[in-house]
Amino acid sequence: MYSSFLRKGIFLISFTIALVCSCQVAAAQSEEEMMILQMFYKDKELVVSATRHPKHISQVAENITVVTAKDIEEMNAHSVAEVLNRVPGLFISFNRDFGATSFIHTQGSWKKHILVLVDGVSWNLLSSGAAEINSIPVGIIDRIEVVKGPASSAWGSALGGVVNIITKPVGTTERPSGSAKASYGERDTQDYNGQVFGLAGPVGYYLSGGIQESDGLRDSRDFDTYNLYLKLEVPVSEGAKIGISSGYTEPHVKVGVFSSYGFTDTVDTNVFFTKTYFDASPTEDLGFEVSFHYLKQEITVTDSVLEEGLYGNPGELYFKGIYDNESLGAGGKLVWEHGLHTVVMGADFDHGDLDQTLHAGRFLRRLGLEETSETDPHIDRWALYVNDTIVVDRLSVTPGLRYDFDSITGSFVSPSLGITYRLGEGYIFRGCLARGFTTPPLSWTSGGAFFLIPNPSLDPEEVWSYQFGVESTAVSHLWVRATFFRHELEDALTREIFAGGSDMFVNGGKVTRDGFELEAETLPVYNFSLRAGFAYVDLDPSNENGSGSIYSYNIRVRYDDGKSFFAQLFGHYVWWDLDSSKGAEYDDFVWDLNLKKKIYSQEKTAFELFFTAHNIFNGSQYSSIDSENPRRWLEAGVKLSF
Repeated sequence: MYSSFLRKGIFLISFTIALVCSCQVAAAQSEEEMMILQMFYKDKELVVSATRHPKHISQVAENITVVTAKDIEEMNAHSVAEVLNRVPGLFISFNRDFGATSFIHTQGSWKKHILVLVDGVSWNLLSSGAAEINSIPVGIIDRIEVVKGPASSAWGSALGGVVNIITKPVGTTERPSGSAKASYGERDTQDYNGQVFGLAGPVGYYLSGGIQESDGLRDSRDFDTYNLYLKLEVPVSEGAKIGISSGYTEPHVKVGVFSSYGFTDTVDTNVFFTKTYFDASPTEDLGFEVSFHYLKQEITVTDSVLEEGLYGNPGELYFKGIYDNESLGAGGKLVWEHGLHTVVMGADFDHGDLDQTLHAGRFLRRLGLEETSETDPHIDRWALYVNDTIVVDRLSVTPGLRYDFDSITGSFVSPSLGITYRLGEGYIFRGCLARGFTTPPLSWTSGGAFFLIPNPSLDPEEVWSYQFGVESTAVSHLWVRATFFRHELEDALTREIFAGGSDMFVNGGKVTRDGFELEAETLPVYNFSLRAGFAYVDLDPSNENGSGSIYSYNIRVRYDDGKSFFAQLFGHYVWWDLDSSKGAEYDDFVWDLNLKKKIYSQEKTAFELFFTAHNIFNGSQYSSIDSENPRRWLEAGVKLSF
């Protein structure tokens, strides 16, 4: 079966190669053509997520994908989940509705294994270990760097990878710049966003605000939110600055009507975060940064009875959970760049408090549960890390080491070793060996869930990971990348079920995840370009949903005349290997069409119209009958840039 999927992936990449080669007039590469090929890395050359310091992507051994603000703008994405759903190797479980809740899986890892960062602040909930990304506004994003595979030697609890969201920078000119954008679609779906950036005296600023609303594209899954974000930077001397970034968002989402369970489910979220940092470079070789952050995420989950029956009357409370996640932390980083070496040394500190209040409805109380249950666990964490990027001609070697300690699971050591080698101008070979871990959620160690017995003796899940790949621009106007991986997970958390319906999580499970990713992209030929991707993961044993293998295809056809008209057709297919008798259906590609027309442009001012047709062929892609994806829906909008 593995070879069958490999053949499919190779066919997809071969098709892309054949298409671009048929359009070439000559195959010989000149120096000028090699300079053109560097466009594949435009806006993506320097990445920070591998070692927590900018380094050229050709020296990065980890499997990293970068998504820029320009990419997000072109796809007219309304949520981070929509953006990540287009990254090969990421599998996003969500109903694709406007503002939907979502779960991120990297190369088959589970949602709690992925560390999500915003401005370097962890977005993962203390209660579940996962990150709810519909509270992150896409309008503030400058770039997203996705590390696929363990990143614990740099970031700590990140067994499956890192989604590092880097926000837009402050302005650098006294004349303000910015944009105002508005869109309207079916089911009263609305998205409004405005941002402005510039200099006010010595202070650089960036300010963004937005509102989103929808009646729900299917099954009354309504959504509304508003957000506000501010970043300020002040130079204090040559090579030194102080900055602060803060944001607030308040999404409300009706997750859906779960007819098979007899409930309706809503999630209300309030998020506030702020980070203060001091960055300085006293010499050409030496730089350091100190930062402090605060994050508060309050999530309220309410399940109500759908219709009269065993659980009660329509609208009656079945369950309500209030999870108040609060963290306060600090970090420091020292960078020394000299000769062949770029050494990064740092420390992280964090204190987390979780206040959980659970309310049981009448039916659950009849089963013997108390009407209200309260728990307030906390966790203290600190870590030390160091890595070095050693560059010798075409060879780059990156050893890394991190020591983590927390007040619940104790200590963990995460080593890593990465190697890249440039063979001529056309090939880059990458290899990475790493050990990673993920700390168990506080609700599993300290209580806070009905029918769940807390287990304070849980250890972190740990993994040994092996990845290698090759990247090539040897064929004129074509970029190709292939990555192979094996992740060996030990001490995996599994459920142990007891009489009476209660259960407890215990360590002891073993999971192996093998797979590969294939990607190809062309430079424009007569303003047309093509991108394709294929990812496959084999799970042994199958995951808790019964899936033994998952794979996905991504295809993008793009037209850009570079002046006034842009068009993009994107198709996505995912195979979850789920039991279709339980209501899963995923036999179709889902195709989205984006059109953009600039109708006025003068100096820095521009006015454009855009249109998006979502799921234009009414494809079905959902894992259960209670989470069907929307059918075809249309929206249009305007954008003013100044």
